[in-house]
Amino acid sequence: MICVAKRKCKKTIKGLAIALAVIVAIAGLIAVLNILAVENLVKKGASYAPVEYDEPVVLVTDEDGEKYFLSDRDIKIMHLTDIHIGGGFMSKGVDEKALNAVATMVTAEKPDLVIATGDIAFPVPYMAGTFNNFSGAKAFANLMESLGVYWTVTFGNHDAEAYSYFDREAMGKFYEKEEYKHCLFSAGPEDVDGFGNHVIEVKNSDGIITQAFVMIDSQAYVDNTIIASIKGEYDNIHENQVEWYEAEIKRMNKENAEAIRKLQGDENGGLWETYGTVKTLAFFHIPLVEMADAWYAFEEGGFEDTEDFKFIDGILGEGGRRVYCGLGDDNMFEKMLELDSTKAMFNGHDHYNSTTFEYKGIQFSYGYSIDYFAYSGIDKEGSQRGCTVITCKPDTSFTIEKHNYYSERFSLEGFTREDVTMQFEGVTYQVPAE
Repeated sequence: MICVAKRKCKKTIKGLAIALAVIVAIAGLIAVLNILAVENLVKKGASYAPVEYDEPVVLVTDEDGEKYFLSDRDIKIMHLTDIHIGGGFMSKGVDEKALNAVATMVTAEKPDLVIATGDIAFPVPYMAGTFNNFSGAKAFANLMESLGVYWTVTFGNHDAEAYSYFDREAMGKFYEKEEYKHCLFSAGPEDVDGFGNHVIEVKNSDGIITQAFVMIDSQAYVDNTIIASIKGEYDNIHENQVEWYEAEIKRMNKENAEAIRKLQGDENGGLWETYGTVKTLAFFHIPLVEMADAWYAFEEGGFEDTEDFKFIDGILGEGGRRVYCGLGDDNMFEKMLELDSTKAMFNGHDHYNSTTFEYKGIQFSYGYSIDYFAYSGIDKEGSQRGCTVITCKPDTSFTIEKHNYYSERFSLEGFTREDVTMQFEGVTYQVPAE
């Protein structure tokens, strides 16, 4: 009996050893495949030629190490969002399409600055084959450096999931690497919640700030848990971030006041009226609660403009809640109204939404998404894919134009685009919720 028990025990141990060896072999194979996938994505990004500019924008680093654009001409911003690079062996095909779409539009538009508002990485293991969120970020960063265009990012909810290898702090340090010479990302103050709260200024030759771009980390999930991510329980901008925003606006207003006094003293001239309050544009990932409230009121009013609400363009194509804002409350919009600085805000998050409208004097603008991956079947659809081009003028005014990736505008020699279905053609405001 003892011998039989020993034989059974040996068989069990042998079976377990074989199973463990198979698991280790599979894990090793996946690791190798993922390493090769990232290497191929980096090579893909490096295959694109640098953008050729007639008049490159001038980036200045001041004595405090702060960087700003010095320009008396228009500044062109390209807003991209929800690029969703899986970065694993299972997402190779769609990842290459995403990089190609970015490269095509940047090459065609020649922006002075590209701002990507979150969800650059999408390391969902059962879809991409990896937990490594550095992979997608590295692919995008190396593409932008190959194109030679100034760029920065804000974080989305997928850039550093609870199950990802690296948290938001580590991702922030990644984007601050010296090797990314065109990246203007800054992790921001340590005593302010989130990572990536930073400002990029445009100054004219008189030292006056003519426009500033405020990047804000709109956080991810309530309590940042996997359960909250599954339920879609999104967080809001935190109060100390609102306080940071207010302090930045007041700092820039003070700087402009000093510059104006040097030019014309305390006289009530046009400079005070135009530049006394610095004009800013805000960029983040998750829409504010007010974006949902304003749109729902627009729906209930029969899609008719009101004194507070002016529809501009685009659609809401998401089903369900349609606007997937944070579930809590924040004071961001109220502070924007109070300070009268921010004239437009740009976000992503909801891939089928592309609307722009004005609410209480501030424009709310969804960016076109890039996503070929996160939504089932979205790689075969094209109405939602493209970019937003923002032209900022020296007099503080700006224009917003949205361009679909499949338009003739992006038909470039040497670049190819896939065939897609334009699923929202003829839709004016929204696709009815399912």
